[in-house]
Amino acid sequence: MASANTHTYRTDLVWTGNLGSGTSNYRAYERAHEVSAPGVPVLLGSSDPAFRGDASRWNPELLLLAALSQCHMMAYLHLCAVNGVTVTGYTDQAAGTMVQTPDGGGHFTEAVLHPAVEVADAAMAEKAAALHADAHRLCFIANSVNFPVRHSPAVTVTASAP
Repeated sequence: MASANTHTYRTDLVWTGNLGSGTSNYRAYERAHEVSAPGVPVLLGSSDPAFRGDASRWNPELLLLAALSQCHMMAYLHLCAVNGVTVTGYTDQAAGTMVQTPDGGGHFTEAVLHPAVEVADAAMAEKAAALHADAHRLCFIANSVNFPVRHSPAVTVTASAP
């Protein structure tokens, strides 16, 4: 029996890149695929363009970076809500670095999140900045990767209407 603290997730993946001869050679197929999960729209995926992928589709590296950014934001917004910090805006421009290994594999060496947060009152700014460290410690995805995930936050105060 599953615990209330145990969560399972399911996704489906379908390769759609068979051009007629399958993987008969490295250039004979597209990296196109579809990722789906119950109740959410289909996500169109490919590989990174550096690996013959389609730049108009999501690739696994971007998805990993997006998951880190999303998870940090969700943990952060929760902490702000329970600590009396009113966030009125949040954006992030995350960046990640991956290196290839001589055998054709590779790994991320780091990710840096750049959350830009707006708070409702200047008195909240210091607490808002400090809560990023707590959010990092709580982030499920950051706790699941084996490379450093840093954050470089900026906090501003929402401009009051004249």
